[in-house]
Amino acid sequence: GELLRIAWADLVAVAEAVGARLDLDIRWQGERIDRLLDERHSATADVLVGLLRRYGWMAEVEVSFAIYAERGSIDVVGRHPLTRMIATFEVKASIGDANQTIIGVDRKARLAPEIARERGWVCRGVARFLVIADSTTSRSRVTRHAEIFGTAFPLRGRDCVAWLRSPTTPPPSGLFFVNVPNDHTTGATRQRVRRSAVHRAAPSGTARSGEP
Repeated sequence: GELLRIAWADLVAVAEAVGARLDLDIRWQGERIDRLLDERHSATADVLVGLLRRYGWMAEVEVSFAIYAERGSIDVVGRHPLTRMIATFEVKASIGDANQTIIGVDRKARLAPEIARERGWVCRGVARFLVIADSTTSRSRVTRHAEIFGTAFPLRGRDCVAWLRSPTTPPPSGLFFVNVPNDHTTGATRQRVRRSAVHRAAPSGTARSGEP
């Protein structure tokens, strides 16, 4: 009966002292949070793929790789047939650890030329993008770590979309938010959302820009 009186940090400390890990399982309306995040992640990737195809890119999802000791997958890889540019997209339903997020994006972009070679794709350059489902919480986290995200992803919002519409060299590193429908959105509304999906991604104090 004393569990509610114990601070979460104390519980974590006790678990770590014996080499264990303490997990917190949160449910919302009967669903596990990780299930909800997976659905939001998929919805975000779906909006992104639609955007890429609209601008003449070929999109590949969950592109797996096994290069030496490095294994994993890239959420979305875009290939532009005219310019032969490659773009890697890390899709996030929400932002957690800023440093780990940036490390993941950098790692996949670094491996992209080799992944392209293995698949027979011509690669003139690799752009890297972090794409985040739009929410107040995620925007706040990006703003809170503005220096880190600003250094890793100098291109934002409207400028990211402009580059995707007309890729040029050098390939950029950018961050933008997309608006995704929720579970109760109707099919007609989903299409309206998809057409105006790219939203502004500038941190606090910087003009926010959206898709024209």
